[in-house]
Amino acid sequence: MPHTRISEIWAIILAAGESKRMKVPKMLLPFDGKTMIEKTITNVINSEVFNTLVVLGSFRDEICGAIGHLSITACYNDNYREGMLSSVQCGLRNIPVSAGAVLIIPGDQPLIESVVINRVIGAYRRSKKGIVMPVFKGKRGHPLLVDKKYIEEIKRYGGNEVLRSLAKLHKDDVLEVSVNTEAILKDFDTKEDYLIEINKMK
Repeated sequence: MPHTRISEIWAIILAAGESKRMKVPKMLLPFDGKTMIEKTITNVINSEVFNTLVVLGSFRDEICGAIGHLSITACYNDNYREGMLSSVQCGLRNIPVSAGAVLIIPGDQPLIESVVINRVIGAYRRSKKGIVMPVFKGKRGHPLLVDKKYIEEIKRYGGNEVLRSLAKLHKDDVLEVSVNTEAILKDFDTKEDYLIEINKMK
C-alpha cells in the first residue's frame, strides 16, 4: 500500500461563507465552550488527518483571531462570494503535492466527531476507492474524502458545478460508509437551527 495513502490525508475546513441566513458570523458563535469553528477544527485535529487547512473569506480577521492558537494553516479565498466550490478549489490550490487525499468538511459542522472522521479515513485506507463519504439512513453527508487523483478535476469545475458531480461522474469509485449519527447531515444555516441545538446541549 503506498505510503501517501496512509499518512498524508489533509483536511480542508471551509470557513469562508458570508452567513447570510444566520445574519451574524456563525463561525464565531459559542459552541460547547468554544466558537463553532474552533470546535470543528478541534474535532478534525484530534482525528487521524495529517494536517489541516482552513479556508477563510468573509470575517477573515475575526476568525483568524479565534483560531490563531490552533495547529492549522490557513488560506484566503478571494472569490468566497461565489460559493462553496470556490473555497474547495482555493483549499486544493494551497495543499502540498505530497497530499495523498483530502478530507473536506464545512466549518459549520461542529457535531462531526473525530471518531466519525476516523471511520471515513479508515474506510479509505482499507479500500481502493477514491471517493469516500459517510451515510446516515441512506443520506450522504460530510466529511467527503477524495483521493489526490481527482484534485485537478475538481479545480477545473465551473461555478455551477458542485462536488456531488464528482460522485455522479465516478460512481464505480465511490464508497459509502454507514454511520450511526445524523451529525454528518447537520449544519447551521439559521439562528433557529443553532438555538435548537444549543438548547439540546444544556
